[in-house]
Amino acid sequence: MTAYIVRRLLWMVFVLLGVAAITFVVAFMVPGDPARLYAGTNASPAAIRSIHHQLGLDRPLIVQFVDYIWRVLPPIPIIKPHGLDFGYSYRYAAPVLPAILQRFPATAELAIAGVFFEVIIGMPIGILSAIRPGSFWDRATMVFTFVGLAAPPFWLGLIFLFVFGFLLPIFPIGGYGGLFAPQYLVLPALTLGLGGAAYYARLLRACLLDILETDYVRTARAKGLTERQVVLRHAIPNALTVIVTQLGMDLGYFLAGVVVIETVFAWPGIGKQAVDAIFTLDIPLVMGTVLFGAILIVTANLVVDISYTFLDPRVRYT
Repeated sequence: MTAYIVRRLLWMVFVLLGVAAITFVVAFMVPGDPARLYAGTNASPAAIRSIHHQLGLDRPLIVQFVDYIWRVLPPIPIIKPHGLDFGYSYRYAAPVLPAILQRFPATAELAIAGVFFEVIIGMPIGILSAIRPGSFWDRATMVFTFVGLAAPPFWLGLIFLFVFGFLLPIFPIGGYGGLFAPQYLVLPALTLGLGGAAYYARLLRACLLDILETDYVRTARAKGLTERQVVLRHAIPNALTVIVTQLGMDLGYFLAGVVVIETVFAWPGIGKQAVDAIFTLDIPLVMGTVLFGAILIVTANLVVDISYTFLDPRVRYT
């Protein structure tokens, strides 16, 4: 297990380097000059050149990238006393990492609530559909999954805002009320989780249908176990590995910042912050947000892979 984790950590380093390189190149290919935007429309060419030099934008691109990676790396005793420096935000006039961490609790709250709605809606629907294949409930579930997967999140968000925020003013029309303010959280979390719930229902139904046809399930039935006992004790535990895999991917993706949902509901998370940074050509903040999100995603995937050994005793990493 230890050797496997070490190998995965090394691969994570290469993945993060690749993400940083691609994002760095794409960010500098965007039309516009951050120095001119920072200095103002009436700034003189000399002032713009001075800002270019202060921000280090007059250096070759490869030099800027190597310097950025070196500053981002964690501290190394003697060789590198400082680290985790994601740069300096032009827009906020502050270091990038504190600016991201300031918005991260809002994104984490929305991500956890979105995953909660995915599970609480999708899993019961998938289980009931699997134990009653071909029934009216099964056909209704298929309709729900098709609609849930096809509906764009921004469209669902606007519909929810119009119905439950305007026609029936039950919830606020966007905004953020701070941590543990459910009246602001319900609509964006439900919008975020509805599409995932449809996917979970479909995925769990397919897994359970396969498991319920296996030999050990037929043996359990032959021993006199009720259908409820067969499903709860044998079928669902064996389907958990697939569900946990998707949960880990979803949570990592949500924690990285759900741009569309945060924009529609004016949710002050790191996704909306990244969108604002793109419009203002705040390249350090864009780079820091993408790299921060990539770290969360690869970490979530590693945690999911390790959890397999606890969920399924047959899984062993050598």
